Amino acid sequence: MKIPQCNPYLNYIANREAIDSAITEVLNSGRYILGNAVKAFEQEYAAWHDCSGAVGVASGTDALELALRSLELPEQACVAVTSHTASATGIAILRAGLIPVFVDIDERTYNISPECLSEAIEENPDIAAVVVVHLYGAPADMKKIMTLTDAKGIPVIEDCAQAHGATIAGQKVGTFGKCGAFSFYPTKNLGAMGDGGAVISSDTALLRKLALLRQYGWAERFSCGSYGVNSRLDELQAAILRVKLKNLENDNGQRQKIAAQYLQELSDLPIILPITFTGHQHVYHQFVIRTPKRDQLQQYLADQGIGTAIHYPKMLHQQPLFAPYVLGDLKTLDDILSLPIFPEMSQEMVIYVTEKIREFFQ
Repeated sequence: MKIPQCNPYLNYIANREAIDSAITEVLNSGRYILGNAVKAFEQEYAAWHDCSGAVGVASGTDALELALRSLELPEQACVAVTSHTASATGIAILRAGLIPVFVDIDERTYNISPECLSEAIEENPDIAAVVVVHLYGAPADMKKIMTLTDAKGIPVIEDCAQAHGATIAGQKVGTFGKCGAFSFYPTKNLGAMGDGGAVISSDTALLRKLALLRQYGWAERFSCGSYGVNSRLDELQAAILRVKLKNLENDNGQRQKIAAQYLQELSDLPIILPITFTGHQHVYHQFVIRTPKRDQLQQYLADQGIGTAIHYPKMLHQQPLFAPYVLGDLKTLDDILSLPIFPEMSQEMVIYVTEKIREFFQ
């Protein structure tokens, strides 16, 4: 049996008729930039989050950069962020003209530690904003984080690139802070068939700024009122996302069923499994385990036709670009492994994966 770590093509197959129809509708409309599909998706995505609005942009990296720029922080202001995240998170901070301040993780969830964040803010009064990454689909501890940042008057941006639909006490991530930034990269829980991103918020003034920033800063066509960029969600991608959004709850449910099966079948093995805090709903963008035998297990599974991945081989503070911004020692994770997980993964596939993992540890 051959099992990839993820397979966005199968998600297209599952929705092919509706996606093809949506694409054809856009092509026949003659409107290909910021047309009806983008407008409709923005409205639907905002409604899905129960927030005031959404602004579609060209990528998740752009979403985070423009969200940061919309705060109008002083140039070279400091932004607290976890080091355990995709490079794009750090790149977005630098592109916004800001300085990352790396904060240690909670090793139970791999998300930013509220306690370490509190220490970082006390030690660095120049921290002007916080980027909270909901990594792997697990919500960060927003109750503690918002209590801390609200008391200090520090705005929070949520990086929800891996957590579409994750909730805390029924409230979706992306709606706790000032705004939420999303990626629609094809492998995401809500994935386009190309690049795409969005920022959601209930701050209408912020949404207006974002709408200007994504298109040259035009307050009116050909008249720049602010320093914007060219970062528009594509009409075709918006049409595809509208189709997939209708199925996102079901797709997340499938991921959770797969995760539940993994948790049950692997619970007695000498590996560390994902945990979820009470009241938090994990949407399992990735199912990440930890074992000191990570490299041997990965090779063994590859030999059995099972794809795995390491998210991420190097944390940001271990990468040359970000080295100048590292202050103090930070945890490293050299034993993490992402198992196969995607909505179309069959029960037989999950059983095969768990059987081979069990064989490895015999």
